[in-house]
Amino acid sequence: MTESYEASLTRSEDLEKRLAEHPEQFRMLTGDRPTGALHVGHYFGSIANRLRLQDSGADIMVLVADYQVITDREVAGDIAGNTRNLLLDGLAAGIDPERSTIFAHSAVPALNQLLLPFLSLVSVAELQRNPTVKDEAATAGITSISGLMLTYPVHQAADILFCKGNVVPVGKDQLPHIEQTRVVARRFNERYGQTFPEPEALLSATPLLLGTDGTKMSKSKGNVVELRMSADETAKQVKGAKTDSDRHITYDPVNRPEVSNLLTLAALCEGGDPAVIAEEIGDGGGGALKKRVTEALNTFFAPLRERRAELAADPSYVDGVLAAGNARANEIADATLAEVRERMGTVRV
Repeated sequence: MTESYEASLTRSEDLEKRLAEHPEQFRMLTGDRPTGALHVGHYFGSIANRLRLQDSGADIMVLVADYQVITDREVAGDIAGNTRNLLLDGLAAGIDPERSTIFAHSAVPALNQLLLPFLSLVSVAELQRNPTVKDEAATAGITSISGLMLTYPVHQAADILFCKGNVVPVGKDQLPHIEQTRVVARRFNERYGQTFPEPEALLSATPLLLGTDGTKMSKSKGNVVELRMSADETAKQVKGAKTDSDRHITYDPVNRPEVSNLLTLAALCEGGDPAVIAEEIGDGGGGALKKRVTEALNTFFAPLRERRAELAADPSYVDGVLAAGNARANEIADATLAEVRERMGTVRV
């Protein structure tokens, strides 16, 4: 039975304390699907947390989930190009390959082989009840869920458990996936002996950011500010952002979600309070608000964009980072698969 959000939040707060005291005891698995360049929602919702945990001394595994690109789409697109964009964005943001392992699904066969024994531990009914799968299918406009999409949560369990990850930073909507991973780990341990930790969810403290059209931020909708955008491109994107007809700017997430979203974005970049920023803008209207947001975004991300351009000019370095990460991930995955085979009694002389 899935625990309540309040219970998950309490567990996450306790996890934060333990991470602060003994970061060396934790291995974090996080990642992204290479479906396009990363945007500001990714940065504040995920990347900033990765950087914080990287600096703490925890072991960070960053997955480029290229096999999961076709989970909710028929056409994979430019996976190689998008993978490079993910690498450039992550490295430019501060992911350090000396302290974090960056790797790709398709380069780690043993990870994907874990999917088979893990599927034996989960019923079809359990997979069909997963609310995140239903939501993602609805968002993608899918009426007939494929076998890959149905088993997506178990594939994510393999992502986390292959490296025996014990902490996963997620948003509220991803909690069912973490619970499914905990179930897989627990059932495997009960059936074959203690092998895997039951990973815990580290909930993001950053509020959900909306896209420029007031709906969920999504690359496919074109309602995002990409990390790689130039200052002019950022200004153009923010200029088209949805606000409302009230010229007096106030921070009211319930009644003025679009305006409050822009204020939150400015506050995240400036390290300030959205309510205070609203007071400072006052009767300046949507124009003044968008100008403030544009300046905040361009100032905050200027160093990242400069670093990204430097990295893009040295493709051999980026290739080397992924190759080294893949090599380490394969060592870990091979060892875990060997242990699983031993536990299951499938090892042959």
